[in-house]
Amino acid sequence: MEIKDIKAVYFIGAGGIGMSAIARYFINKGVVVAGYDKTPSDLTRQLEKEGMLIHYEENCEEIPQACRNKSTCLVIYTPAVPETHQELVYFRENGFEIEKRAQVLGTLTRTHKGLCVAGTHGKTTTSTMCAHIIHQSHVDCNAFLGGISKNYGTNYILSDSSEYVVIEADEFDRSFHWLRPWISVITSTDPDHLDIYGTKEAYLESFHHYTTLIQPGGALILRKDLEMRQEVAEGVKVYEYSLNEGDFHAENIQIKNGEITFDFISPIENIANIELGQPVPINIENGIAAMAMAQLSGCTAEELRYGMKTYGGVDRRFDFKIKNDKHVFLSDYAHHPKEIYQSAKSMRELYQDRKITAIFQPHLFTRTRDFYQDFADALSLLDEVILCDIYPAREQPIPGVTSQLIYDNLKPGVKKQMIHKEDVIDLVKSRDFDVLIVLGAGDLDNYVPQIAKIIENK
Repeated sequence: MEIKDIKAVYFIGAGGIGMSAIARYFINKGVVVAGYDKTPSDLTRQLEKEGMLIHYEENCEEIPQACRNKSTCLVIYTPAVPETHQELVYFRENGFEIEKRAQVLGTLTRTHKGLCVAGTHGKTTTSTMCAHIIHQSHVDCNAFLGGISKNYGTNYILSDSSEYVVIEADEFDRSFHWLRPWISVITSTDPDHLDIYGTKEAYLESFHHYTTLIQPGGALILRKDLEMRQEVAEGVKVYEYSLNEGDFHAENIQIKNGEITFDFISPIENIANIELGQPVPINIENGIAAMAMAQLSGCTAEELRYGMKTYGGVDRRFDFKIKNDKHVFLSDYAHHPKEIYQSAKSMRELYQDRKITAIFQPHLFTRTRDFYQDFADALSLLDEVILCDIYPAREQPIPGVTSQLIYDNLKPGVKKQMIHKEDVIDLVKSRDFDVLIVLGAGDLDNYVPQIAKIIENK
């Protein structure tokens, strides 16, 4: 189905962060947009205000009439929805065109110049940073992001005129194989999602295949020293980046008084005195990748400088809620050992002389089983670790796999505690934290506003 022929779009699993961005794209196109989600949320309520028809009961009778014509209605579903879902079964049995979110994004990379950011971690921040730089430049862009941009209060940016679309390329379920990037960054290839891939080798091979999908004439921007093979089409330029080395890198890095500046070194044009709008050490390297992609897309030196200075960050990505001399409190979506390590390392650089406590909710039984030692090593950079029960998401429990595995392997000297999620608020009330960070991709983040209020009132 061509995008121009679509009159209605129906979403099964409408409230996911990635699904909602596509819903907004079609709402802005003026077609009928409807769908199902399991539970109401702030995101679904906002979508309803913007014009989407959403219901929360698995019921084919709730499907609007405009979404019952298979020649004009596209159905988009999330892999998290079971195959037995009544509405998914209805659309399948009646011959509708049904696509995953990634397939729809793939179509957009064929009708626009796709600027795609892939990698185990860093992709949400890098893609959101790149989207902001380009959107505020003369180039402009559309964007489909994996987190809520603080600059725009949304995970979606619309442009009526730009040929560029920034997309977070998700490796889960091999979704990024649907894309045809014009330019792609790959930030990292540390093995993850082994419940899907099975082995590290299969995971790395998936990234290798992704590099073959970049369009001739485009570019691949790889973080230096990644453990993967790359194989690009003829005419695709390959660049490397890192903090201190590569075609794109930083020099003259200054971290002081809560501010970070550096010089951007590039084969196209060096730019002195870049100021980070969200001054977190890990964002230097994310910023190098984002600027590289924006510069290759035609952004000027002043546009790059202004975009980096005004970048406001992403919800739940090193997201400061309180920042003063008495208390620091932030939330971070980090849920892979390397992400936890980078988060902890950045905290150590920013707050060298303060006591740092993390409340961590592990995400997935399989990830905990595969990486519990790595989690323990990363968390051991901090002074105190409070561990909650594992957030299961899509998984069933695995015998013997609990947060205790991480707890038992924390290094000597780290103060530690096990706690049920439901007891977190009482714990925060009873303690006075210096620097506190909530870590994980589960539902512990729901408590963050309440925690912030408690700390503010101390």
